[in-house]
This record gives sequence, structure tokens and C-alpha cells, in this order.
Amino acid sequence: MMPAATRGALSSEIQRWSGVGPYYAMFPVDFAFEVISEYSSDGDAVLDPFAGRASSIYAAAALGRSSYGVEINPVGWIYGQVKLQPATKWAVLKRLSDVQRLADNLDQTYVQSQPEFFSVCYSSHVFRFLLSARDMLQWRTRRVDATLMALLLVYLHGKYGQALSNQMRQGKAMSPDYSIRWWRERQLQAPDIDPVAFMSQRINWRYQHGRPRLHGGKVTLGDSTVVLRRLAAQVRSGKRTKFDLLFTSPPYCGITNYHYDQWLRLWLLGGPPQPRTIPGNWTKRFDSKQSYRKLLQTVFAQSADILAPGATVYVRTDARQFTYETTVDVLQEIFPNRNLQITPRPYSRTTQTALYGDKTKKPGEVDIVLTA
Repeated sequence: MMPAATRGALSSEIQRWSGVGPYYAMFPVDFAFEVISEYSSDGDAVLDPFAGRASSIYAAAALGRSSYGVEINPVGWIYGQVKLQPATKWAVLKRLSDVQRLADNLDQTYVQSQPEFFSVCYSSHVFRFLLSARDMLQWRTRRVDATLMALLLVYLHGKYGQALSNQMRQGKAMSPDYSIRWWRERQLQAPDIDPVAFMSQRINWRYQHGRPRLHGGKVTLGDSTVVLRRLAAQVRSGKRTKFDLLFTSPPYCGITNYHYDQWLRLWLLGGPPQPRTIPGNWTKRFDSKQSYRKLLQTVFAQSADILAPGATVYVRTDARQFTYETTVDVLQEIFPNRNLQITPRPYSRTTQTALYGDKTKKPGEVDIVLTA
């Protein structure tokens, strides 16, 4: 946990906006603030090539560091982008009304042509609203649209009455067939929610203390193995200084597929209406141990090229044997002359999977720190 003195020094808006994204995350916000505080100084530059929802980048920007992250999943990217640069509250509320106006005039044939899952997951007026948001919001290019979309994604599915959906996990969307069967066996109906009133209340809460004032944070949507090459070219040309802290948590080998698990949020961003494996080298579950090692070698080697000579490397990884041993091995290969410190981090609370019936004991995580 973040030291009380550090947490107390953060403004209310910094703390409130840090929570944009699912409640359960691989990279807890308090942990990010703790590491940034301990292993960097004012004015330092922080790099995270596996940024997730950009907690590391947000913490660095809030604490006066410049920071740069890369995230390949659009869901994580939009959370990070909006935390760093949210639009004004009034612009977001106006856009909310714009979406509702489109929903009021949406062609009923279009609504009825959608897969059955959506009529069981959402009430008819909520689903019309979501279809309109999906069609209207230009979240890649417009700041206000990205802000509204990110907040919709937060509440797209979750506990009954606390989200727009029928009962569902918040951190992971189950498959359509499974979900329909589960809801019908329990006779659960989609909640009768006014989406504008529901979202307006949560938008007002988010902005209650204003917007965060941050220093030089940026997160890019893309493949780290490509983006880091561009960063290296900028460093060589003198357009960018080297980084003082590499702080990241790579995906864990064979554990989960974040694109597949986030299929419903990806649908709202314009993706297909069912879970699919996304084409690409690094968007799957990493069942191939060879591919996993190659990813770590490539990204850490590219990162090493843009780190300052005395930079610290801080990596949180899975405690399972293959992921842990491979990560340590690759880090020592790329940074052979660094001091190595390894700290086990067993889970201190119930994991999300345990909340839904998985009683398998989880080994926890491990922090690997390399210093000059």
C-alpha cells in the first residue's frame, strides 16, 4: 500500500480520477504511486511498455515526472488517455445528451437485428443508448468522446444495479451463450435504468473535485515492439531524453487473454458482438513459451536502449514458475551488470476469480528490481 504520507499529499481530484477503469486491476494504483515515489525524483522520466490502464503513467504524471506508456489493448489505452486528459464536465454531459438524442431516433429494425445476448444483458432503452454511443463517439480522435466512452466502459457491466448490465463480473465479460443461460436459470432481468440519469450521477461524482493537473504523461495505443523503435529514433535525434525508470508489469504467460476477456467493452469501441481472438503477435494468451520469451527479450532490449545509464528497472510479474523464471532470466540477460533484488508479493486479498467460484490457490506476484 502507498504510505499514508504520500496518499495524504495527493489532491482529491488526483485520487478520484486514478480509479478510472475496472476495480480489479493487475497494477493497483497505490502500488504505482509507491514505486514512483521511491524509485524516481522530480523531473525524472518514467517508461512503461506494458501500460495496461496506465496507472504507472498516471502516478508519474501526478508526482511531477514525465512519463510515457504503450498499451496494445484499446480498453486499457482509453482508460489511461482519459485519466491523463479528461474533457470538461459540461462538454461530457452535453455529449451524453447528444447520444441520447440519437438513441431516441434509432431505427428499430437496426436494434432488433442485434444478437440475442444484448436484449438479455440490457434493457431496451439502455441498449439503444449503447448502440448510439458506439456509432457516434469518435473516441480515438476527440477528447470529449474519449472521456464519455471511457466512463461508459467503466459501468458497461458489473454488479446488478451498479452497472448498466444484467448481473456480470466487472473485470471480465463472460461468453454470450453462458451469460444468457446463467441469467435465465436465475430468472434475472436486465435492470430498468435511465442511462442518462445513471451516467450523469457518476459523471458529476467523478468531477466533484475538478480535473487532475498533471505533468507530462502520455500513453500510446500500439505494439511496444514498434513504438519503442520510434522512441529510440527520437532519443538518437535529441528530440527526447532517456528514461530514468522502467516500471512495468508484462502479461503473464498462459494466464489470460485480455482482448478476449474484454470482448464486450471492445464491442462498444466498435468490435465484433462476441468474443474473438484478435489477430496479432501479442494479443493472445501466450500459450507459446517461445513467443512469450521473444516478447520479453524484444521489449526489454529496446527499452534498455532508451534508458539512462543509472536507470532503475522495476518489474512486477507472476510468481508461477515459467513466467517468473523467464522474466528474471531475460532481465539478467538484458541488464547483466545490475544489482538484482527479488521480493515475493503474495495476494493479500481475495482475487477476482475466487469471487466467482475459482478456489485454486494463486501463488501471487513477484517484484524484480534492478539497480545500477
